[in-house]
Amino acid sequence: MAPSKRRNGLVHHEHRRRSRTRRVVTRIVLVLFAIGIIGGGWLALQGTLRNLGGPRCQATALGTSVDFDPSQTAYAATIAAVAEKRGLPARASTIAIATAIQESKLRNLAYGDRDSVGLFQQRPSQGWGTEKQILDPVYASNRFYDALVKIKGYEQMRITEIAQKVQRSAYPEAYAEHEQEGRLLASALSGHSPGGLGCRLDDATDGTPIDLKAALSTELGVSSTVNGRVLTVKAGSERKAWSAGSFAVAKAAQYGATKVRVGSKEWTRTRDADGWTWKSVKGGSASTVTVTFPATG
Repeated sequence: MAPSKRRNGLVHHEHRRRSRTRRVVTRIVLVLFAIGIIGGGWLALQGTLRNLGGPRCQATALGTSVDFDPSQTAYAATIAAVAEKRGLPARASTIAIATAIQESKLRNLAYGDRDSVGLFQQRPSQGWGTEKQILDPVYASNRFYDALVKIKGYEQMRITEIAQKVQRSAYPEAYAEHEQEGRLLASALSGHSPGGLGCRLDDATDGTPIDLKAALSTELGVSSTVNGRVLTVKAGSERKAWSAGSFAVAKAAQYGATKVRVGSKEWTRTRDADGWTWKSVKGGSASTVTVTFPATG
């Protein structure tokens, strides 16, 4: 082959090789660009998915979770708090919460079958109290427990048997369907499952520690102090601290708390799924609860 033809062939071959290299590089760049877009889109989608749905509270124990809206959770907290104040076992709370789920779906209803009203659908005509009294969740919870503790051995009985004796229900088997939900809520709210209750909530617009202080005293029987925008509870034990801390989280939508700390764990008010968790923080006494409220304008 002539030298000129050889050189032309080599040049042509080199040109084709460089063209292929450029095409490969271009494709790699396009693929990486697409991955970047998809990856960024996926991260954005994950963030969106974490925020889907309305505000919810979640109770977790032994690897199982159940969730309710903040209003339902607040009523469950009242039911559990009244049991705690009376010195009743968590089993009593389980029974009462499961009953309220069956009777009213944890709603303080102003109506019901015949003259039934309230969380437990108690009837004025059956001696439970006046309609106004029964619509007070604290009163209704106390009346339920008044009837419950009269049943000898209720802690070992099936919930269907107890429901029949307390509620005089025509469908006692229905209560068993909600026993696990009641147990999970009761365990978290009574402090037996530390960090077991969390709520994902919208930003607080107002709220004062004085209102929570009153609720802690009336419902849970717990004393607290207020210094500015911070409420503090000195509980007698770690379990009681978690009971008070869980109560504060359950009532956060109502009273406006933005942070609740129990020992070295802290719940922070947020709209995403992090609101269902407690994060580790430095320091803190295991039996001390601090609740922070938003600064006033």
